[in-house]
Amino acid sequence: MEVKIVNRSRHPLPEYSTPLSAGMDLRANLDSPVTLKPLERRLIPTGLFMELPEGFEAQIRPRSGLSLKKGISVVNTPGTIDADYRGEIGIILINLSDLDFVVNDGERICQMVVNKVEKISWSQVDSLEDSERGAGGFGHTGRG
Repeated sequence: MEVKIVNRSRHPLPEYSTPLSAGMDLRANLDSPVTLKPLERRLIPTGLFMELPEGFEAQIRPRSGLSLKKGISVVNTPGTIDADYRGEIGIILINLSDLDFVVNDGERICQMVVNKVEKISWSQVDSLEDSERGAGGFGHTGRG
């Protein structure tokens, strides 16, 4: 699938790191470094604007290595970019560690996965069919 993109950053377009990667890393597009204090969140610009086809969305997710090693995550995980959004892609990062974290220009800060979206229509009913699980949730199986 081909997607139209405008790149106003100083960095190359996002790309898949390996042939079977689901997501592409997005980079910070900053004039100067941004320091995230512990528990601080900031909107980090990417300099990217895109036009997704109807019926698709882009999900913004944390990078696992950055989360594990530095405690950096995306606040609204996964963040959704709708097909009709044309503004700059901005990433809401949060520092969940107890140390300052510096975001530098060009740093890979998150990953983006594009998915097909199905539209639904509601069918209001008085009851639902039974299932083996029923209403059980939140650890109802008693395992791990």
